[in-house]
Amino acid sequence: MSEPLQKEIEQEIGANKILVYGKGTKSAPRCGFTLETIEFFNRFGYPFEVVDVLENMPKRDALAKMTDWPTLPKVFINGTFYGDTDILGPMSENGELQQLLKEAFGTDPTQKETINLHG
Repeated sequence: MSEPLQKEIEQEIGANKILVYGKGTKSAPRCGFTLETIEFFNRFGYPFEVVDVLENMPKRDALAKMTDWPTLPKVFINGTFYGDTDILGPMSENGELQQLLKEAFGTDPTQKETINLHG
């Protein structure tokens, strides 16, 4: 993997608590599995980003080597690779994913911050 490509990937992973490398974008997925992953993360309420690598073969190859995971999408949470919804689905069912997301973001997305106006 070229050094600039590795740095680009590391920067993207570091800049997003949830990052999905897929085919298409969040607003225009170009593959059913990418769409499924977007819908999966929409249920949790945390912000996430999708990087389109459909036509970027050098980046796709670099990610496949880096993760030892040949297919897209590839999901990173808090800098760690977790595979795709085949792995994350069971983690969600047993509550492990919710705890991981809460730790990554330091909060529960259902908790709203309140401001005391009378203090």
